[in-house]
Amino acid sequence: MSKRILGLSLVFLLASLFWAADEEKPFNGLNLSLGNLTRLSKAQTRSISPENFTGEKGKAGMSVDGPAMNAARDLGQGWKVSPYVRIKPKETFVMADVKGEGAIQQIWLTPAGAWRFAIIRFYWDGEIEPSVECPVGDFFACGWGRYAQISSLAVCVNPGSAFNCYWQMPFRKGFKITLENIADDNFTLYYQINYTLTDVPDDAAYFHAQFRRVNPLPYKNVYTIVDGIKGWGQYVGTYMAWGVNNNGWWGEGEIKFYLDGDKDFPTICGTGTEDYFCGSYDFDTKRPDGTVQYTEHTTPYSGLAQVIRGDGHYDVEQRFGLYRWHIMDPIRFEKDLKVTIQALGWRSGGRYLPTQDDISSVAFWYQQEPHAPFPKLPDKDYLEII
Repeated sequence: MSKRILGLSLVFLLASLFWAADEEKPFNGLNLSLGNLTRLSKAQTRSISPENFTGEKGKAGMSVDGPAMNAARDLGQGWKVSPYVRIKPKETFVMADVKGEGAIQQIWLTPAGAWRFAIIRFYWDGEIEPSVECPVGDFFACGWGRYAQISSLAVCVNPGSAFNCYWQMPFRKGFKITLENIADDNFTLYYQINYTLTDVPDDAAYFHAQFRRVNPLPYKNVYTIVDGIKGWGQYVGTYMAWGVNNNGWWGEGEIKFYLDGDKDFPTICGTGTEDYFCGSYDFDTKRPDGTVQYTEHTTPYSGLAQVIRGDGHYDVEQRFGLYRWHIMDPIRFEKDLKVTIQALGWRSGGRYLPTQDDISSVAFWYQQEPHAPFPKLPDKDYLEII
């Protein structure tokens, strides 16, 4: 078998495994994989964008007064009159407000503005408190406000700044998605939310994502990725934007998952930061010139997608973007969950150094509602990347 055919076969295998339908349950058009794409369904496909804010059937491309009307003045209605929206400073824009039962299946958006100052929120079934609250760049695994190409099963980031999300997000009564612009400038947003209206299985849980940042991490403190999760669910992913504030290797710290009443010691303990993100030996490889360097990589389940090395002038910090999706190995919990990671490097005498780094994270999980309230999101100055 040729390498090309083998590679394509592996891609198809991975795709067919991702959110594959449980064959013991009736197919309802909610879970799709290559293995069941041939099966017909009564599910209804819908899509929301600036060309159809409501997602209604037969109502797309009707705008006559969109922001691109001047460009379409010779062509008129139906000719790309409303491809984007502009969100004013301190304004919250409702991207979608849908009633019904089904699931979001894919989101594409291209944000033009400060990614850390655009806060995306998801609300399920009329809830008041969001189940997702996160700066938009961090949600799509680009936490440093700079483009980083990502090819994974859950998130893809494509040239030039195209954010794509494939987390499946069920809803039973409806959903609302908003984007708040906390910046002092206008924010331009292109977006498309593709979803299906169909029956949702009783055991389908709700999608959640929570952002945190500590800058700098106090000496000998452990960074908390998430805590206070109450309920029944499964943890499915971690994104981290890690800014290093000292010389040397920074990724010796262990990740720990405290499940269902664990106190002093967790049920799951990793062996090092790069190990948790499915790498090894500092993510290092030898280059053709003989130097050893961090090696950016992006794979279906994990990656070191971004390394910002600095320019030796004003841009001096080393910064890293890492993701780990628990698609094939979700971490199940029935009552509660807490996740922490140590910030650990090396010091003299072959001893560990607790580092005082700039660390941000997004935790991704599914659970039954209701969920526990999220911590208050940091203010604009604390969120800012400097």
